[in-house]
Amino acid sequence: MAKELIKGNYAVVKAAILAGAENYFGYPITPASEIAEGSAFYFPRVGRNFLQAESEVASINMVYGAGGAGVRTFTGSSGPGISLMQEGISYAVGSEVPCLIVNIMRGGPGLGNIAPEQSDYNQAVKGGGHGSYNLIVLSPNSAQEMCDFTIKGFELADKYRTPVILLTDAFIGQMMEPVEFPEPLLFDELPKKPWATQATKETKGSLINSIYLEPAEMEQHILKLEKKMSKVKEKESSYEEYLCDDAEILTIGYGIVSRVLKNVVEITRANGIKTGLFRPKTLWPFAEEDLYKISKKVKKILVVEMSNGQLLQDIKLFTKLETPIHFFNRMGGIVPTAKEIIEKINKIK
Repeated sequence: MAKELIKGNYAVVKAAILAGAENYFGYPITPASEIAEGSAFYFPRVGRNFLQAESEVASINMVYGAGGAGVRTFTGSSGPGISLMQEGISYAVGSEVPCLIVNIMRGGPGLGNIAPEQSDYNQAVKGGGHGSYNLIVLSPNSAQEMCDFTIKGFELADKYRTPVILLTDAFIGQMMEPVEFPEPLLFDELPKKPWATQATKETKGSLINSIYLEPAEMEQHILKLEKKMSKVKEKESSYEEYLCDDAEILTIGYGIVSRVLKNVVEITRANGIKTGLFRPKTLWPFAEEDLYKISKKVKKILVVEMSNGQLLQDIKLFTKLETPIHFFNRMGGIVPTAKEIIEKINKIK
């Protein structure tokens, strides 16, 4: 395995190549621009395809086409661009087209700013586009996980024939850290896709489609998708816990916030306050049963996020409000500091 000091966004590009991605279609937008830049640089050098589309709407439809042809393909963007992609993402879900969509979150709503935020949580976790559906949402908190979760995202997309979202904030995308890259997958090691539409005798009759004009037929298709995602909920939820066994105050956060919270846990424990950390690695499916069990053992919960309580609402649901929940947040691209969070813990302890 090779190790390299690299920015999180570039780690995504190299991991995608190692995972067998053949195509990148996208439109540059800060703070995700290095994904397009890195793809433009590296993909042609290894015989893969890079195309800068005229818009994010065009990008996601190119992804839809290439994914429907059975090749691993992905795109990357940030809040305004991801908003433009929602119709295409819904089409990909309805047509069961696997692909990877990377969202490096920035401030919003509207054009917002290019600073790190977590305000796209609901958009990613609750679906975002029209229709009844969920997406697998992976949440890396390091450059290493930007690599690992990119590879995992392609695997899950193919396994369940669904789009997968890689969701993180601008801080993680722009951070440089050592990353250990795995050996590349060979194309003949990738899963076979007999359902795909390709120029072969076996698959030329395949139809990638999301329209079902008869209501009963549409209902059955939705039920089929729900059954598939029930398997995802059963098998694919993932989380990290840190010093939770004897914790009295449980902190919860993802992305860069979880990095700050780990430091907070260490500082507060050194000062005699028994804190712990629960970090979801998958935002959907959320490890809600595991969180509920841990929440029953603590006296209080502190949710920390860089948005207006979007994660908080789910934590209230998952813990059934049986444990007192407190909240601390910053918005507009401001990352909460350890000092601020510790002050909050001192108030609620």
